[in-house]
Amino acid sequence: MHRAVLTGLAVAALGVLALWALGAGDGLGRWAAEGQRVFQNAMADGIRALRAGESGALAALMGLCFAYGFFHAVGPGHGKLLIGGYGAARPVGIARLSAIALMASLGQALSAVLLVYAGITALGWTRRHMVGVTETVMAPLSYGVIALLGLWLVLRGLRGLWRLRDTAPVAALADGGVCADCGHAHMPDPDALAQAGGLRDAVLLVGAVAIRPCTGALLLLILTWQMGIAAAGIAGTFAMGLGTASVTLAVAGLAVGLREGSLAALAARRSLVMPVLELGAGALVALAAGQLVLRAL
Repeated sequence: MHRAVLTGLAVAALGVLALWALGAGDGLGRWAAEGQRVFQNAMADGIRALRAGESGALAALMGLCFAYGFFHAVGPGHGKLLIGGYGAARPVGIARLSAIALMASLGQALSAVLLVYAGITALGWTRRHMVGVTETVMAPLSYGVIALLGLWLVLRGLRGLWRLRDTAPVAALADGGVCADCGHAHMPDPDALAQAGGLRDAVLLVGAVAIRPCTGALLLLILTWQMGIAAAGIAGTFAMGLGTASVTLAVAGLAVGLREGSLAALAARRSLVMPVLELGAGALVALAAGQLVLRAL
């Protein structure tokens, strides 16, 4: 019963993460939205100061962009949902997951730069057109890919549970999945699992998050291009990405800590805990991302 309670608490913690990602905490969501408004207005002043050649204006603008990215990430969003769910469900180390979180945030910045400058130079799009494409096409696509990744985790969890039926009883497995009777490892080694598909998973995670650029970054890029300070806009967009990463990196650490804490508490049942975590985290990611898809349509 003690082990079942700990596993239930782990899944419940994932649920809290999903609710946060969806902005279920009204107070936190309002605080994040207000922070975005404040720093967006401040960025407009900072751009004018930079255009006027004021001393220190560039450094100030970068700081404002970083802060905007932080508040953007604290509010409802999909990046921390996917990073947190994946980190809780898969045997990935904190260094690798942190690198994925950082690349995903910077990937969002890159997608904003590519969209704006492709729209301006090649397609002749207006600001309204670019924002519209982001909200009506790229956002649902990103959420849909994340939902599919959640379903993939669910299938992995179900497959792992199914495999337990064809192996030695869980009670006969020693730590690490080694059979107490024959001395062989019937379950895959966790370190081997952590390495398998690492690059593929990283590409999928980064791509799923980066598909949808931040609307604030689009506005910054368009405004700075119109004012003849495009390089500052590009630099500010990546500063926003770093601000976003400051939150997703924290989520990555919490997710890995949740997973490792659960495995430590249930070390003798590791072969059972991992698929349960995959199943629970995948279901939460799929359901939360599915709700984001419905909101975006």
